Amino acid sequence: MKNGSEEIIRGVYLVGGMNATNTEDAAAYLIDFAGDLVLIDSGAGKSATQIVRNIEMLGLEFSGISQLILTHCHIDHIGAAPFFQKYYNTEIIIHELDASPVETGDSIKTAANWYDTTFPPTKIDRKLQGKHEVLKFGDEELHCLHTPGHTPGSISLYLDRDGKRVLFGQDIHGPFNKAFDSNIEDWKKSMQLLLNLNADILCEGHFGIFQPKERVREYIERYLEDY
Repeated sequence: MKNGSEEIIRGVYLVGGMNATNTEDAAAYLIDFAGDLVLIDSGAGKSATQIVRNIEMLGLEFSGISQLILTHCHIDHIGAAPFFQKYYNTEIIIHELDASPVETGDSIKTAANWYDTTFPPTKIDRKLQGKHEVLKFGDEELHCLHTPGHTPGSISLYLDRDGKRVLFGQDIHGPFNKAFDSNIEDWKKSMQLLLNLNADILCEGHFGIFQPKERVREYIERYLEDY
């Protein structure tokens, strides 16, 4: 088990995955909206208490996560959702097209079978709809974009803060699998949408944080070239 967190830009932190928790975990990112804490993805589940400790070590007034936004329905991103829902009354948010596997505990669609584990059926509190929804926190906005391809209900998010655009683009690289209902053509359109954002910082799901914007663009375009 690893231990630590990293501030990416003011009030935006890496708190799970990579160098922060367990190698099974996809990255989990925390956004502090003036004390309102929002978590993007939650790792594979075993590191739930470590994520909490990492947040506490940041010195934030941690009384819980108000919202957990799941970028898609795979176990390495959703695993700790039941923990946060049970112990912190966290609101769970996902796009409606990826909600069913979470709510039914579908071991194939959630890829739990890839990890030789199971995922318990978990209630979704809010289902994002359509191509673009905006979550408001005071005078700031967190944009939720439908970016299908890896899964039908994959989303990416972005936040503009301190003159920088921060993009949370999980699993840009795939993989693409028939069992996940992946769609390469949808994915290509989604990647073009992300390129058009001209983000300064990319917070990716497995391969780290990329900046400045030239590196963000290179990272996305590199995968597009493979297809």
